[in-house]
Amino acid sequence: MSKKADYEQRVDAQSHELKANPHIIERAKKIKLLMMDVDGVMTDGKLFYFPGPDGKIVETKGFHSHDGVGLHLCHQLGIVTGIISGRSSPGVDERARMLNMKYVYQGHLEKIPLWDEVLKDAGLAPEQAAYIGDDFTDVPLIKRAGLGVATANARDEVKQVAHLVTLTPGGQGAVREVIELILKSQGLWDKVIHKYFG
Repeated sequence: MSKKADYEQRVDAQSHELKANPHIIERAKKIKLLMMDVDGVMTDGKLFYFPGPDGKIVETKGFHSHDGVGLHLCHQLGIVTGIISGRSSPGVDERARMLNMKYVYQGHLEKIPLWDEVLKDAGLAPEQAAYIGDDFTDVPLIKRAGLGVATANARDEVKQVAHLVTLTPGGQGAVREVIELILKSQGLWDKVIHKYFG
């Protein structure tokens, strides 16, 4: 199969999936803010530790470039992004800076107060915000969001309360999958295709 045919088949499959879930489209149409967890969402959840130059242990994570491009698209098209994570990592600060993420909260297992703070600052109602998570600490925000998403690798209990479960696991493009869904639902995907494919 040619690359073009493979791409067209993928687009057709995604379009079919959207048409099969009109309630998800309606939710996605309203989204102006995309918030997410980090470990298990932007990454596959693995944490790596190694000694730094000063002998102190350094934590590192791996991020997927497809998610990065998707987050840049959000920024370009006016959808605000951010993270609320239970862990703290300098690498996450840098990744968020590179991707123009407006809201960056780390080291918070209790996420509801921060969610409320972000919505107030952004001047948005809960139905205008999406949240992507994978574990128990994400459930309160998934339930409060206008579009609550669980990644494919999320705990089963988390998937049960989500509006949508991604086909792609965290750290392998799950964030990009959600972004494409939002942009397509809002009629913005054609702008992306036109810009890059002419």
